[in-house]
Amino acid sequence: MNKKALVVFSGGQDSTTCLVWALKQFEEVQVVTFNYNQRHAAEIEVATEIAAKFNVKQHILDLGLLNQLAPNALTRQDIDIVAGEGDELPSTFVDGRNLLFLSFSAILAKQLGYSHIVTGVCQTDFSGYPDCRDVFVKSLNVTLNLSMDYEFAIHTPLMWLDKKETWNMADELGYFDYVREHTLTCYNGIIGSGCGTCPACLLRQRGLEQYEAERMEAGS
Repeated sequence: MNKKALVVFSGGQDSTTCLVWALKQFEEVQVVTFNYNQRHAAEIEVATEIAAKFNVKQHILDLGLLNQLAPNALTRQDIDIVAGEGDELPSTFVDGRNLLFLSFSAILAKQLGYSHIVTGVCQTDFSGYPDCRDVFVKSLNVTLNLSMDYEFAIHTPLMWLDKKETWNMADELGYFDYVREHTLTCYNGIIGSGCGTCPACLLRQRGLEQYEAERMEAGS
């Protein structure tokens, strides 16, 4: 398989860490960002700025149909952002998002002559999203290979890491401060530390505090 990778890229903590990882693993890297009329256009703007920072070509694909099909807190301003309770999924879950993102990424990758696709999905801190599970990614990888008679390899470098370990990975790659200050994880569209109250910010901040405490203890 060739050494060229396409990174599914939103400009958040996870996808930016994956981008840095991919740049160290592959000879050639490009990124793909999806516009599905998400709650904050800032997500696409941040992704574009980060892609320019790392001098990688960015493809922005229009998936506006997803907004029409899957009303939720990330596609509708009038739906509150709430964590799931019990067996309920969070209001931020977008039905079919990773299925479509990875499928369209694979189509683009084949046109580019790329065999590798990198995504930041994670089963350890995944809020119950079914399309972030390892079994889903492995299943889709087989389906994509069969559907296009092309040998894809989907890489999930964060699959078994919690947020503390993801911060550690960014640090080991040499981009801890950059990821902390310039990425957009917040559901309310605030760059860096975010709003501090939405589920994404709480998860990110808890992992950061755990990592910094561990690093401080190791240095003492």
